[in-house]
Amino acid sequence: MKKSLEELKSKIEDALREKEILVDSVTYEKNSGNYNVLSVILDKVGGIDLDTVVEATNIINPIVDGYDFTDESYILDVSSKERGDYHE
Repeated sequence: MKKSLEELKSKIEDALREKEILVDSVTYEKNSGNYNVLSVILDKVGGIDLDTVVEATNIINPIVDGYDFTDESYILDVSSKERGDYHE
């Protein structure tokens, strides 16, 4: 990778700070479908809803596009830390 994920995480944290959105993790890996995935997992005191994830994605996307951390194509996945904790 051209630049570090820690540096990218720091840039995203700075951009989301005023919205009080926390960045839990930033990872880059191949998923089971053999696609490269840049995952940004978010959290917020009191929980995070879909509208907040969408708002954060709109802030994160241009940061990632301008950061140029890899030459490979990838999918940007922005989600809530609680995404696996939902029960119907």
